[in-house]
Amino acid sequence: MESINEYHREFSQKAFVNPKFLRMEFLRNENLNQVVDLLKFQRLERFVKLSGNIYLDLVKVFLTNMWIDDGVIYSQVKGVDMAITDEVWLSVAGLRDVGTIVSRANVADLGGFDKVQFFKACVRNPNSSMRSYSVGELSIIPRLLAYIVIWILTPRGFNHVVLTEDDLILMYCLINKIKAN
Repeated sequence: MESINEYHREFSQKAFVNPKFLRMEFLRNENLNQVVDLLKFQRLERFVKLSGNIYLDLVKVFLTNMWIDDGVIYSQVKGVDMAITDEVWLSVAGLRDVGTIVSRANVADLGGFDKVQFFKACVRNPNSSMRSYSVGELSIIPRLLAYIVIWILTPRGFNHVVLTEDDLILMYCLINKIKAN
């Protein structure tokens, strides 16, 4: 009974952001092969193309019953026990556990990342006054990468217009071909 109450309290009315995906053939048709190449270098092409049916009620039940123990995600849905290990997640997503774990904490390991300088290098008009790290100021390739970071790699349900420092770090790794984990 407690799990039913928790489901209603936490998830029954929560709006979920539907996962986004990318059609690589669209990028190729629009002559945006640089983006395709950058995603392939990071081995993200399978992950960004993932699409399919989403069963929100099952997702909500999964999240209600979820717990994490020793880095493994456990849950139960319709009487079926599930365990999602790193190996299972990496296999489903088509990812590999290689590269540098990137975050603000180890930004010094990224070979000279400076968020202001990097952002200015990505904007259409580097001489314009910069009030915020707005996606709208970016040139086409960085803008596409920003949307891939914001909507697919690290989705969030708020403020898709302003880049966070974490977004900029991931974009920096993509553009500079730094293997990121």
